[in-house]
Amino acid sequence: MSSRETVLGRVRRALADVPRGELPQQAPVARDYLRVHGRRSPAEAARLLAAHLADYRARVHHSSPAGLPETVAGLLLRREARRVVTPPGIPEQWLPDGIAHLRDAAQLTPLVLDTVDSVVTGCAVAVAETGTLVLDGSRDQGRRCITLVPDHHVCVVRVPEQVVDSVPQALERLDPARPLTWISGPSATSDIELARVEGVHGPRALDVVLVSSDGRHPAGGGAARS
Repeated sequence: MSSRETVLGRVRRALADVPRGELPQQAPVARDYLRVHGRRSPAEAARLLAAHLADYRARVHHSSPAGLPETVAGLLLRREARRVVTPPGIPEQWLPDGIAHLRDAAQLTPLVLDTVDSVVTGCAVAVAETGTLVLDGSRDQGRRCITLVPDHHVCVVRVPEQVVDSVPQALERLDPARPLTWISGPSATSDIELARVEGVHGPRALDVVLVSSDGRHPAGGGAARS
C-alpha cells in the first residue's frame, strides 16, 4: 500500500460516522479550552509582550505619545535608513528630515520596495502570551508586501488598548476577511543543523515601540525612551 493510500484510508475511517451531505458549519465544535493562561493586569500583559518580543530578538522601545515622532525618527536614523515606506495612516512628522519618504500605493512593486530601507506601521493587535504582532491592512498598516520586502520594520503598538493576553482574545478583535499578517519577531528560519538565518521571508530587523500615556516601562520603572 502506498503512502497516499494509507493517508486517504485514515481520512475515510475518521469520517466514517459523518452523515453524507453534512457541512462543516453544521457540526458543533467544543471550544472549552482555556482562553487565557492566568490573570494579568494591563501592565503585566504589556510586560509579558515586551519579554516575548525580546526573546524573538525584536528590539523593544518605550515612548509617550508626545515622544513618539522623536523615537521613530531616532530608530530610522540609527538604522541609517535613506528610503522609508509608510502606509497612508502614518503621520509624516514621525519621519526625520532628509530621507526619501514613499507612501504605500499600488505602483510600489516588490522591485521598488526592494530599494527601501525601512517600513513604519502601526498594528491591529498584539498578543502578550506569544509575543505576536498582528497587522490587518488598515490605514496605519498598509499592504502586506510593504512589511515583507524591506529589511527593517518599525511597528508601533498602543498600550494597553492594542494588547491582549491570548490568541483567542486577538481573534475576537480581528476580521477574518481582512489580510492578516502575524509577526513573531524578525523573519528567521533554520536548516536541519539548526543554523539560524534571518531575513529570508521578511524583515531582518524588527523594532517595536510600545506607546503608553507616560512612556514608562510597564514594570513601573523609569522611562526608557529610545
